[in-house]
Amino acid sequence: MALHVCNGALLQCSFGMAPSTFVVLPINRVLTSNQPAANIMDHKPMVNVMPFGACSSLANPTVASATAAALGVLTPMPCVPNTPAPWAPGSPTVLLANQPSLNDTSKLMCVWGGVISVQFAGQTTHMIP
Repeated sequence: MALHVCNGALLQCSFGMAPSTFVVLPINRVLTSNQPAANIMDHKPMVNVMPFGACSSLANPTVASATAAALGVLTPMPCVPNTPAPWAPGSPTVLLANQPSLNDTSKLMCVWGGVISVQFAGQTTHMIP
């Protein structure tokens, strides 16, 4: 079984240079280990998903232009996540605010090509399928 993800979880992007802290607003009014619990709709950039340091994806326009200016030498630029779609797959049997709860095996896709994964769920006591 997977762990339920909550506020303070540690996220990592495959193109990011540093981990990021997951922010879950208390709008669903459900806590896990005294922290707001997450569902798959907690995917908004700069609200839930914070930057991962520098981005090294050439699909990111700022990285592509900086790399072109450096004559083809990969030049990472500051990360600004672009995550329009929800986390997948979530936990379809545990609903939170009528959406699947977020577990630590779910992934989030960034438009710039990165795959965001949960490194630490934010708590270690509550498990969900």
